[in-house]
Amino acid sequence: MVTTEASSLAVARPAASPRNGGIDALRAALVGLVVLHHTALTYGGTGAWFYREIEPSSAPSSLLLALFCTVNQAYFMGLLFLIAGYFTPGAVDRHGVAGFIRERLIRLGLPLLVFGFLLGPVTVAMAVAATGRNFFTVLWLVWNRVPFIPGPLWFVEALLVFSALYVLWLRVGRTPSATAAFPSNRTLLLAAIATGAAAFLLRLVWPVGATFLALQLGYFASYAVLFAAGCIGARAEWLERIPADQAALWRRIALAVLAVFPVVVVVAARVPVLGGPPTGGLNVPAAVYAFWEPFVAWGIIMTLLVVFQRRFAQLDAFWAAASRRAYLVYIIHPPVLVAVSLLLRGLAAPPLVKFAVTGSIAVALCFLLAGLLLRVPGLRRVV
Repeated sequence: MVTTEASSLAVARPAASPRNGGIDALRAALVGLVVLHHTALTYGGTGAWFYREIEPSSAPSSLLLALFCTVNQAYFMGLLFLIAGYFTPGAVDRHGVAGFIRERLIRLGLPLLVFGFLLGPVTVAMAVAATGRNFFTVLWLVWNRVPFIPGPLWFVEALLVFSALYVLWLRVGRTPSATAAFPSNRTLLLAAIATGAAAFLLRLVWPVGATFLALQLGYFASYAVLFAAGCIGARAEWLERIPADQAALWRRIALAVLAVFPVVVVVAARVPVLGGPPTGGLNVPAAVYAFWEPFVAWGIIMTLLVVFQRRFAQLDAFWAAASRRAYLVYIIHPPVLVAVSLLLRGLAAPPLVKFAVTGSIAVALCFLLAGLLLRVPGLRRVV
């Protein structure tokens, strides 16, 4: 982004440090992917979303969208946590601990409250009203029964928690080192194994889909590891100094294991002894899924960071605008996407075509609307 922003999608670096165009562009692209991910859920992908036109099934289109969502889930939110952690030490340097806390509360807390009490209920009411019920009646019922709906802003909620933990880490005398070497392949391997083991154990209590305070804790092993890695590697500029040979190795690893989990799911459906929900539990699919995610994630994350920084040493006007709007797009995309989906529900087209059309329109509208909203006086101070 071209201006300082304090959020997972936009966190300040020290004033003396130049903006990293590659990371800014990657962050914008990831937010666009979030919109497409939720579009996939609308048309048959697996996961929770406000509005579904097509339920998940064994149809080829649904299986493809489910695979798209599963691969996304392995890395894209974790990458946003990594980027957030990477810019957190710089934000503390710039604002001081007290200023950092105040900025977090404004730039993360206020959007969370606005979405939870307004945009979330409105999005639910839009989806329910599509069944023939009165929008305002449904909205009133939502506000009376479930007044706070964080939706995708669970991410911001988690960042508030992680930011508080970082401050506590500083309080016990820990600070990121400017000389810390980029993790070796052995360290990355051990981190992947530990992350997979932690995910497997977490999902014994909180299977994928189960929430605690709106957080799917079954996914938080990788989120916590990646946020911490971002904080630890910030001063040593790990993300800008990813060794090319390591990125290539982990890219090959990710490609090699990519098909493992889908194959296990297919085989497990036909071999009872291997059966069980991959979302969690003492079963083979759940174990494979938990360990599969970090091995896929490490390779994709390193590859994207290398490619985007190579491609975007400087941002052109298009990417600079997209980067500046990314955080606001993340906040507003649920009602925009649901509205577009409802407007196009009468379109007679295959699910994959509707996914492509709806997703493209929703992404474009979100970024355009964000540009207009950023002209509102005072809004730039928050997002």
